Amino acid sequence: MKNAVLVAGDEKVYDASSYEQDQFISIDLKQIIAAVRRNLKWIALIVLGALVAGFILTLLIIPRYEATAQVLVEQNADTIIEGSELQDNSSQQWDAERFLNTQVDILNSRSLAKRVAQSAKLSENQSFYDAMDEEMPQVDDLDGGVSNANALADLRLDTVVELLQENLHVDLPIDSRVIQITFRSTDPVMSANIANLYAENYLESNLKRKFESSAYARKFLSSQLEEARSKVEASERELNQYSRAAGLIRVSGQGQNADRETTLSVTNNALIQVNGAAADATTERLAAQDRWDTIANQPVLSIPQVIQNLAIQDILQKKATLEAQLANERSRHLEGYPSIRVLEAQINELNNRIATIGGNIKNSIYLDYRTALAREHSLKEQVAKLRDEAMGEQERGVGYAVLKRVAETDRALYDTLLERYNELSASAGSTSNNVTLVDRADIPREPSSPNLILNLLIAVLLGGVSALAFVLVREHLDDAIRSPDDVERKLGLSLLGLIPRVTDEEASSAAEDAKSTLSEAYHSLVANLRFSTPNGFPTVLAVTSTNESEGKTTTAHAIAMDLARLGKSVLLIDGDLRRPTLHRRMPVKNAPGLTELLVGDAQFDDVLHHSSYDNLTYMTALPIPPEPSLLLGGDRFPSVIAQAQQRFDIVIVDSAPMLGLSDTASIASHTDGVLFVVDASRFHRGAVKSALRRLGMVDARMLGAVVTKFDARAAGGDYSYYGYNYYTYGAERPEVEA
Repeated sequence: MKNAVLVAGDEKVYDASSYEQDQFISIDLKQIIAAVRRNLKWIALIVLGALVAGFILTLLIIPRYEATAQVLVEQNADTIIEGSELQDNSSQQWDAERFLNTQVDILNSRSLAKRVAQSAKLSENQSFYDAMDEEMPQVDDLDGGVSNANALADLRLDTVVELLQENLHVDLPIDSRVIQITFRSTDPVMSANIANLYAENYLESNLKRKFESSAYARKFLSSQLEEARSKVEASERELNQYSRAAGLIRVSGQGQNADRETTLSVTNNALIQVNGAAADATTERLAAQDRWDTIANQPVLSIPQVIQNLAIQDILQKKATLEAQLANERSRHLEGYPSIRVLEAQINELNNRIATIGGNIKNSIYLDYRTALAREHSLKEQVAKLRDEAMGEQERGVGYAVLKRVAETDRALYDTLLERYNELSASAGSTSNNVTLVDRADIPREPSSPNLILNLLIAVLLGGVSALAFVLVREHLDDAIRSPDDVERKLGLSLLGLIPRVTDEEASSAAEDAKSTLSEAYHSLVANLRFSTPNGFPTVLAVTSTNESEGKTTTAHAIAMDLARLGKSVLLIDGDLRRPTLHRRMPVKNAPGLTELLVGDAQFDDVLHHSSYDNLTYMTALPIPPEPSLLLGGDRFPSVIAQAQQRFDIVIVDSAPMLGLSDTASIASHTDGVLFVVDASRFHRGAVKSALRRLGMVDARMLGAVVTKFDARAAGGDYSYYGYNYYTYGAERPEVEA
């Protein structure tokens, strides 16, 4: 029956073997690197053995030679209806790549291999079979014992074709049109000959395909030309008839458009001219209207045109002279004096003349405005009339444009077909080819395989992979716990805290320095414990470990101090009745504690001792009883825990190590959670698993584990930063003045 351990309030079945099996597929690269460092000797032996094996195998492999011929493939395949010239589709990148890949497939095809075999009579060439390290098929190799000469020839031909395809490699480099044809065999001369045969037969087969396609193209174009010619005649005739009926004049283009016909529209030209004149008339009318609106209600002498008139200026000058004389006379004579009357009459006459001339000027401005208005109305009426005529003409032009496009399409098709036919006729029978032999295959001087350097590199790679697999398996079977990850990976416990290794001086001063490395580590542990159960920090917490001196008591005391600083009333109970240590931290070293309370010699309040920290109360384990297991397993201990829960917010029990004792198991069954302390420097998984099984027997609620005395340098990997600055951020930073 499997042992159950309650983790964070939920019951789970503790089975380390199944947990490790699930975690085995999860590989951490940094853990692997650390494991490699521990197994460096085995890795060196495995890699060295792979190197020796690779060297021996290289010596046993038969040398093979590769010869390469190169051909240039240009994409200028002849088309039938694509333009006036042989069309180069190389600018179409996607089509060029497809074309070149097609040529590679042709080189790898069975038909070309058969052509090569037949051209060189390889099926009857014993040296070819020797170069391929293959036996020539004989009559005995025929199926059913048939001794037909044709059947034997077919069998040999099929064998040669298969050998050619198996040892042929066609490569098309990226961004290149040069195809490399490589053939491999044990004979360097044979390799070069076969590669050259492939290149030559490929060129010949390409020429044959071009000639056959050209003959078909000429025949096809001849029939298409006759049909296109009749379409051009019919469409031109229909276009002429429609333009005559619609009254449209066809004129030839000028300049760059000399090869295009257009229609001449008299109405459109007249509309453009009249519309321009109407726009000018509107501008003139607006200007005349502005001039008239400006002076319509103004006195004549306020009109700029009147003031600027020379006659008006002369009259005004005379008037000013007379007015000066009148003022002089009035200063010397009374009103009604003859000279005064004469001057007044002369001034009135001048005023009448000014009014007459100013009125004439004002009337001329008004007449200009009326004339411009009448001209504008007349031109707009002509524009409207011409617009109606032009719209009708445009409607007739729609049909003309449709027929014109049909005629131009038929004419363009005919010209294209005629030009293409002339080109094909001129090039008929030519031997031009879009495939060129760039380099013939030379006889190789050195074998391409086996490659000693490459084989040794492969051997090193395989040896490294084998060594890595060996290390992984060995590490998986290793029972030691070397890093915090091993707690979760090998034990299935949540890692709640990581306490670094510190010196004795640092440990003694940690309680007074809240920003020390050790204090910060315990702060993190307390923060994680607050989320270890659905209800927050467990009310009653038991702290235990596998063996003694793993930091259990220090951890319990540090948790209690942190909670006390947070304002919680905390009771720290020394539950180790065999080797108590809490009383050493008190001024009174022999203060009574849990033992007297359990035997009934003291009351609960008698064994509570205030510490030097606010909100923190101690309960020692003194005196040491002769039978600790009987006291902790009795009926009084649950009542002690119940009383402590009523008096304090949190109760922490510093339990005894598990070892082979039942003390901690008795305590754990009455707590809300158990914190397991793991010493990173000296224990093994087997002991921890045994302790966890025993806790599982009493249905202990395992909250998780805390790793103490952790040396980051020894663990390596992701934990190296713990030894330097993980818990020291801001610890020594000087205070900033406000």
